Amino acid sequence: MAQAALVIGEALTDVLVGPDGERRGMPGGSPANVALGLGRLGHPVRFATRVGRDFFGTVLRERLEAGGVEFVTGSVDDAPTSTATARLDGAGSATYDFDIDWELSAAAVRAVRGGPAAHVHTGSIAAGLPPGADTVLDLVEGARAAATVSYDPNLRPALLGPPERERARVERLVAASDVVKASDEDLSWLYPGVEPTKAAARWAEQGGPALVVLTMGGRGARAWWRRGSVHVAAPVIAVRDTVGAGDAFTSALLAGLLSAGLLGAGEGPRAALAEATDGPAPAAPVLRALTLAARAAALTCTREGADPPTAAELREDAG
Repeated sequence: MAQAALVIGEALTDVLVGPDGERRGMPGGSPANVALGLGRLGHPVRFATRVGRDFFGTVLRERLEAGGVEFVTGSVDDAPTSTATARLDGAGSATYDFDIDWELSAAAVRAVRGGPAAHVHTGSIAAGLPPGADTVLDLVEGARAAATVSYDPNLRPALLGPPERERARVERLVAASDVVKASDEDLSWLYPGVEPTKAAARWAEQGGPALVVLTMGGRGARAWWRRGSVHVAAPVIAVRDTVGAGDAFTSALLAGLLSAGLLGAGEGPRAALAEATDGPAPAAPVLRALTLAARAAALTCTREGADPPTAAELREDAG
């Protein structure tokens, strides 16, 4: 039986504004997208979040539940569902403006602490925006004793203070994680003047995560572990937009590692991941997970909005 994952973080509606000014509302939020991606790839997944009972919230819940995501008790309330306005340029790249209020309810916190998971993932706004970010950090550090942990900074500078103020929180989450995925934009903002590849390599060398992956858009991705690194090419595609591509990468990477027994409850999977990344080249299951992640991100870029692929779509894409 597949091991269960718990995703902690925001769910919101992406209001997409195209180059022509046309507006469309689509369910989103980085952790919500990761939860949906895991569910569509066949992994049991619970989601601790805050979403309203309004129209946007109802659409979000129905979409995630249809994808196999179970909402943690206390994740739904009467407050308005948060929004992010994504403005797309002619190449399909997005910039964001946010209207968001982030904090887990006491009931959701109790449910997370009372319902252990094999793997815990968090990141983005939920891990950086007060007042909820402190709770997320506490939950993640507490979960590490019984589960593996992953983190995607997916930083939103418009919601954060200066990088020097945010760095300590990010680095605590990195240290608590077994797998970290970040974008080159994340690390360029967090460490001004430092090449993102050098910052990612340093994270891998500091004794926290066994695997650090840097995504670089059309230039693919690079993964580091303590003794080496590997480049993963990006499939050649016609890009419709890049919304949710990084989240699709994350969910497929985690799905691949979970299926290989390299993430999960207890010390066995953590030890297995350490062994799989204890050489100049990673073990084959790690490479397969990275390749799967690149393919999932590419498929997401071929369609509008954050729409991660299903397992069947990835099998069909593989030919």
